[in-house]
Amino acid sequence: MALRDKSKKQEPKNHSDNPESSTPIGAVRRAQLLTTYGVGAMVAFEDQSFIVSGLDSWNVVGRPDIQDTRLRRYLKVKGFRLPPASDPPSGDGVRMRRFPHMYSCIGCEHNLKSFEDFNPPPGKSECAACGKPLTPSRFVVACEYGHLDDFPYHEWVHNDENGQTVPPGPDHRLSLHTTGRTTALRSIVIKCSCRTSASMEGAFGRFAMRNIKVSCGGGRPWLGKQATHERCSLSPRTLQRGSSAAWFPLVRSALSIPPWNGGIHILINDRYDVLQYLDDETIASVAEQNGMLYNTGYSTEDLVIAVRQRKKIESEQVEDEDGQFESAGELRREEYEKLIQTTYEGPESRDFECVRPSGDSSSLRTMGIAQNMLVKRLREVRALKSFVRVEAPGLSDPDNRKASLSLGKVDWLPAIEVIGEGVFLRLNEDRLMRWESLSNPTDRARVLHHNHTIHLRQRTALLKKSPPPESPLTSRFILLHTLAHALINEWSLDAGYPAAALRERLYVSDKMAGVLIYTATSDSAGSLGGLVVQGEPHRLKSSLESALERISWCSADPLCMEAAAGGADSLNLAACHACVLIPETSCETNNAFLDRALLIGTPDDPKTGYFHDRE
Repeated sequence: MALRDKSKKQEPKNHSDNPESSTPIGAVRRAQLLTTYGVGAMVAFEDQSFIVSGLDSWNVVGRPDIQDTRLRRYLKVKGFRLPPASDPPSGDGVRMRRFPHMYSCIGCEHNLKSFEDFNPPPGKSECAACGKPLTPSRFVVACEYGHLDDFPYHEWVHNDENGQTVPPGPDHRLSLHTTGRTTALRSIVIKCSCRTSASMEGAFGRFAMRNIKVSCGGGRPWLGKQATHERCSLSPRTLQRGSSAAWFPLVRSALSIPPWNGGIHILINDRYDVLQYLDDETIASVAEQNGMLYNTGYSTEDLVIAVRQRKKIESEQVEDEDGQFESAGELRREEYEKLIQTTYEGPESRDFECVRPSGDSSSLRTMGIAQNMLVKRLREVRALKSFVRVEAPGLSDPDNRKASLSLGKVDWLPAIEVIGEGVFLRLNEDRLMRWESLSNPTDRARVLHHNHTIHLRQRTALLKKSPPPESPLTSRFILLHTLAHALINEWSLDAGYPAAALRERLYVSDKMAGVLIYTATSDSAGSLGGLVVQGEPHRLKSSLESALERISWCSADPLCMEAAAGGADSLNLAACHACVLIPETSCETNNAFLDRALLIGTPDDPKTGYFHDRE
């Protein structure tokens, strides 16, 4: 994907919002637009720093559309666009804006001021006075509502004991110095020409900005100068420019399941915006006049029925927006129903083939696995819906925490499609219910439920929202989630896949108890057939036994198994990097809500584990 500076070539100022006069400044991969360098994320190129502009500034005319009816309905957009390639035609690409605005010069007495005030030559990051390279500020401030601004250096230096500051002016020229004595923040000192100075020590404290009476300015630099600063009641937090906390993407995905991405629905995808407003008779007439069904094997009646089906699902309201815990939501429920039945290759299932294994699965049923299915082919569409800052996304986040991707209204989202394969497991419902009725699994799940509820309520109080939410966490979810992690780690060793190439997709509710482990990557690890083989009963049984044996002992035991809480915000129990944690890109919940004791039991009570009697 080409990234283009929105600066005018003939002007020394690098803040023009004219999208027609842009200069290529670098390139990133398409997938990174959703995961690393999406809208609102900061990107460093050599000695300069930029922020990816909003969708309404992108030049993606003619970009291929990505079709997925279910995900489009879920996200309430008209379609998805594939990001530009790394070497697109002239003028095509993703727009950038310079951020942060504060730069320092290694010459000129280490001056610290706005990039424009250095009067750099066009297209260069050099000081006009001394010719030395300019360095973008290492520090920015952001709040949990997604706002982003330059670090308030003037206020930080000129703050007194009462939190009062003097207004900036020509008598207050800042400079940045590094003592080099330590690597700590206290070695970075900001000095003013009025002989006041302050180190950066303490700037990263949660209440550092509030203590100097700096409130969030509501900045949205990725949307350009036209974007007004939103009113915000939060105190901003100091972040490193390259910190992962500066940008967390909200990526939503869906599997392409029959019949919506195959057969006759392919014919109406590009025409649905018109067909949806026509009655049955007019649809048939339009199809005949335009030769839509010529040599396709479908009749006008088939077309009318397909459009009628599409209209029905378009009118349905999608529940479970986040699709993480309440997996009875429409997206997961529909996928679950397809995963538990055989779907052979055909015109209606060109992107999805799910079959039963050829071997005898009776040995798996004795272990509590009711069903295992081989997903020989699947297609996943991933779209960037929004992003958040400072704190990773979680359940019950208010909508106004999710930052806007554009200043004006756009009816599309950037997305990619990946092809892969997978193995689906479903637990025995009767055995699962008996296990859930036991006191120890319930008690351990209650600990995480309590910790998660406290975490949600603390964040709700910080964001000044009510009523306080309740965690939806259950022992069933923790069990399936930990099982997925154990198998991903096992298959990364046994099947030769890197753990980062495998992903989990959980299906958990009162009526669902399944997990899909799949590959869906754009590289060579995506669809080679090696994962599907692991789903055959004899290999799956061996993998499951090996995985359970592997996690029955951890190099951090007994501390790991006996821990009262662990992980970020105490949202794990018996789980650490030595046993069940996996790359966060492979996990749906950022390595939270895990407890291997619910799989194998504890030394004091083996029956705590669902697989305690596997032998």
